[in-house]
Amino acid sequence: MLTLGIDTSNYATSLAVFDTKAGEVVCDCKKFLPVKQGQLGLRQSDALFHHTSALPDMMAEMANKVDFTQVEAVGVSAKPRPVEGSYMPCFLAGVSAATAFTLARQIPLIKTTHQQGHIAAALLALGQKELFSAPTLVFHVSGGTTDLLLCHGADTITPLGTSSDLYAGQAVDRLGVLLGYPFPAGTYVSEQAALCTEKVRPKVSVRGMTCSLSGLENQCRRLLEEGHSEAYVCKYCLLCIGETLVRMANAALAQYAGLPVIFAGGVMSSDLIRTYVTHRLPNAHFVPGKYASDNAIGISVLAAKETKTWPILST
Repeated sequence: MLTLGIDTSNYATSLAVFDTKAGEVVCDCKKFLPVKQGQLGLRQSDALFHHTSALPDMMAEMANKVDFTQVEAVGVSAKPRPVEGSYMPCFLAGVSAATAFTLARQIPLIKTTHQQGHIAAALLALGQKELFSAPTLVFHVSGGTTDLLLCHGADTITPLGTSSDLYAGQAVDRLGVLLGYPFPAGTYVSEQAALCTEKVRPKVSVRGMTCSLSGLENQCRRLLEEGHSEAYVCKYCLLCIGETLVRMANAALAQYAGLPVIFAGGVMSSDLIRTYVTHRLPNAHFVPGKYASDNAIGISVLAAKETKTWPILST
C-alpha cells in the first residue's frame, strides 16, 4: 500500500509517497518558497499563494514517478504543532489539496502536524524500529522552533524546553540576510563557517531546558563591527547554537538518564553543529540528509500508522 504525505510549511512545499509493505520512501519532492533578496521570510498570505501555485505542478511531477491510483491514504500537516491554538494559514493549501485528492478517490484523510512529521521522519531515517515505541528526547530545531520534546513515537509529545525569544533558525537566517545571502540562509552560513580555522568560544544563555537566543543576533552584529571575518561570525553563530543544544540536552538527561537524544529540523543539517554536538553528547542521533527537513516523509508515515498498514507503527 502507498500513502501520500503533503506538507506546506512557511518555508517549503513538500510531497512524499511511502510504501507500507517495503517500509521505505518511494519518491519525494520539495520546493522552497521564493523570498525577495533582503527579506526575512514571507507574509502568510504570500506563503499561501505560493503553496497553492506550486502544488499542481508538483503533484504532476510526482504522478510521473508513482501510480497515484495505488495511493490508499493521504496524510497532511494541518497546523504547526499538536497543541491548542497552533495555527498558520499556509497549511490550508496542503489541507485543501489533500481533501480534494481523498474525496475524489474516496480514501482516508489523516490530519496531523508539521512537528509530528519531523519526529516521524527522524525515527524512520534512523532505521531503529524500536524507537517508534520507546521514549526519546527529540530536538526540533528550525526557523520556527527550538523545541526539546519528550516523545513516545510521534503520538505522545511532552514539551520540556524551548527558546524564550528567538529561534535557532531565525538567528541563522538573520545573520545570513545581514551578510547578503539568500533566504533561507542556513546553507550559505554553513559554507562560510567551514572556511574559518580560528578557534571560537561560544557564549550562550541557557537555564535548565530553556534558552535565549536573542542576544546571539546582537553578538554577531558586534563581532562584524569589530572587524571579524564573515567566516568567523558564521562559525560563532552555529557553535553558539550547538552549545545551547548541548546544555539543554544535558539538563534533560539529568532527569531522563539514558534516553537517546534525536536532533531533527533544518538547522540540524549543519555539519558544524552536528560535529560539535556529537563530540559532547555520545548518545546523540542525527537525521541524515533530506530527512532533516523533508517532513512530508514523516507525514506519509503517520498516514500509514493511522490506517494501520505499516506493522511497525500499528502495534
